[in-house]
Amino acid sequence: MKIILAQQNYHIGNFEANTARILSAIAEAKKQGGDLIVFSELAVCGYPPRDFLEFDDFVIESTTAIDKIRQAADTIGVLVGGPSVNPEKAGKNLFNSAYLLYNNEIQGIAHKTLLPNYDIFDEYRYFEPAFEWNILEFKGKRLAVTICEDIWDLVDDPIYRKHPMDELIKLRPDIMINLSASPFDYIHADGRKSTVKKNVLKYKLPMVYCNTVGSHTEIVFDGGSMVMNAQGDLVTEMPYFSEAIQSVTWENGDFYETVVCKSGEMPMVKLTPEKFEPGKNTSKIHQALILGIRDYFTKMGFTKAIIASSGGIDSAVVLALACEALDAGNVHALLLPSQFSTDHSVSDAVKLSENLDCKYDIIPIADVFGAFEKSLSPVFNDLPFNVAEENLQSRIRGAMVMALSNKFGYILLNTSNKSELATGYGTLYGDMAGGLGVIGDLYKQQVYELARFINREKEIIPCNIITKPPSAELRPGQKDSDSLPEYDILDPILYQYIERRQGPKELIEMGYEQALVTRILKMVNSNEYKRNQFCPIIRVSPKAFGIGRRMPIVGKYLT
Repeated sequence: MKIILAQQNYHIGNFEANTARILSAIAEAKKQGGDLIVFSELAVCGYPPRDFLEFDDFVIESTTAIDKIRQAADTIGVLVGGPSVNPEKAGKNLFNSAYLLYNNEIQGIAHKTLLPNYDIFDEYRYFEPAFEWNILEFKGKRLAVTICEDIWDLVDDPIYRKHPMDELIKLRPDIMINLSASPFDYIHADGRKSTVKKNVLKYKLPMVYCNTVGSHTEIVFDGGSMVMNAQGDLVTEMPYFSEAIQSVTWENGDFYETVVCKSGEMPMVKLTPEKFEPGKNTSKIHQALILGIRDYFTKMGFTKAIIASSGGIDSAVVLALACEALDAGNVHALLLPSQFSTDHSVSDAVKLSENLDCKYDIIPIADVFGAFEKSLSPVFNDLPFNVAEENLQSRIRGAMVMALSNKFGYILLNTSNKSELATGYGTLYGDMAGGLGVIGDLYKQQVYELARFINREKEIIPCNIITKPPSAELRPGQKDSDSLPEYDILDPILYQYIERRQGPKELIEMGYEQALVTRILKMVNSNEYKRNQFCPIIRVSPKAFGIGRRMPIVGKYLT
């Protein structure tokens, strides 16, 4: 049996484009003499559809798309994901399903059992879990079809009471096939391979695992679909961060053809590293951010971006990423120096734009800031310069970049990093403005690692930007360390608290000073109101700010 894996980039709710993409892959699979083509989870509507599923028309469009695909499933079998209606009155209205189509008919449907309801996932809000399990038969073979999370609960402390494969294995299947929408984070790919291998070795069956690829606002899917034989060898692994079609031939219980790599003894890795590793998987983070920017613009119909370029590390990295993702001709850098900006910050920002061949403009804000000071002086009543004047500069810059955004149709890319967002080191309606947070899930040390990666072949980001002390330049001689602990101290504590959910007691037991822990956690928790007003962030970590981290704004705990 020749099995084709179709790793594709879908657009949520764009049924016409998604169906055309699926039909194109089916046509290609027929040319290759495929017997069965496998697509990913909820392929017809895109994942995650969220509250679109509450619209009857959306569900009708999904089933209509399945019907169009069924008509192409004549000489080839098709396994494709989509919602299906629950015929029972009790329970949720929908299942998250995999359809087996062949001979222009629906030959069978498998429903997802394990519905994740943690971090970025909210599937139990919409779907009913499967309550019965059946083998799907195709050309004399018995297929155990599961969907994404169904294979992920093989851990020492399971969060579900029932494992669908424990039920399916009783029905004597020949092969496991998993339709997935497994999102990227910088440790997840290793855990994904480990999970597939655990299933293979436990049930002594090969697995075909088809993942989606592409970005939907904050969530990036990295692909990496794979086939693993019953011995736990990785027969083929598909590309990361790009669409691909791959074929394997399954015969007499083994796979042949298109052997890409063998895994040997693949370790069962933990999903979360114990300590903060700022240089971990920088290459994949780079790919994820490029895909996140590109898909956000393509799927939203945007073409041009603007970035407030300060001569600092954060805006430099975002500008370089945007130029790579969108082409430099579609990116505009706006330099907005004040009387507190250093000459080298301006020259560094200019050099960066020249290196990238990116258009830039310089609009000094000193006169505008002076006009604000004059207007406010009767009310400020000669009080000393403080954070009010600092934030005023940031908000003037925000108004400037948004003015160009409105005038020329640019989308503002935000340049705040995770260390700043965590501690509230940013100005609402100023440097926190934007349509998409590009590096908002990277701690400051990771931003530096990414800058070095961008410079791996030649100097794109001027070295002075990377080596000089970071500063907001909102008052004379200002440095980030005036307001925050040094980043090599701050970032590991933030990582343990945010990603690993270690509280103050655990952090102090790790050797961190109590006063330092109290100070940092107070900054994080008292600035939740700021993050709730922030733009969507491209997610690359196991725990990003946004939909996957839901903290009360007025909570007292841990402060």
